[in-house]
Amino acid sequence: MNGILLIDKPVGISSFGVVAKVKRLIREQTGQKVKIGHTGTLDPLASGLMILVLGSYTKRASEFSKMDKTYEVELTLGYSSKTGDAEGPISRVSDKQPSKDQIKDVLNQFIGRIKQTPHAHSAIKVGGQRAYKLARAGKEFKIEPRHVTIYSIDSVEYEYPKLRFITDVSSGTYIRSLAEDIGQKLGTGAYMSALRRTEVGKFNLIKATTLVEIKSINLYNIVEHANR
Repeated sequence: MNGILLIDKPVGISSFGVVAKVKRLIREQTGQKVKIGHTGTLDPLASGLMILVLGSYTKRASEFSKMDKTYEVELTLGYSSKTGDAEGPISRVSDKQPSKDQIKDVLNQFIGRIKQTPHAHSAIKVGGQRAYKLARAGKEFKIEPRHVTIYSIDSVEYEYPKLRFITDVSSGTYIRSLAEDIGQKLGTGAYMSALRRTEVGKFNLIKATTLVEIKSINLYNIVEHANR
């Protein structure tokens, strides 16, 4: 069983948890132990498209992880979160309520090639360890900023304190960092309260299978379909 498998990850499970579940299902269905990996972490509180690589395709994981991505994003303004997302702890920052024109102006400032610092609670590796593990352990460390590209921010919906939009970004973009940077520019504070990944390169969430559906589907057929 070699190829890729498109999964619609639900909220509440880690990317590694998804891999473990699929690996177990394949073993139950086929009796085979198949090598499986993912091609880009989605946090437990995020949902959406994951590309799993199976068998010989695990050697191509980086090829998929470097693809551009599309996200549906929800920010909550007026607050900050230590983790940058709804996991918290969350603190009140400001009662300021920006106008729609102010929102539009600030969002436009982020479109293009920008310098971004990955969040301390992200899965980026620092000295061989995941940043979020170091942060949760209370250890001090520094993450160097890097250049990323925000291709577009569209379908903006704003009703204070919620700000929602769809964004196309380059690989390596951290949405929770983008959320905090937007909040800082607005002078309100902000954290990422919801995130759903809908596209990775040419692959779309529409063709993905949920962890519930996958239990009653022949996995050979899904893998073959995803590769065409």
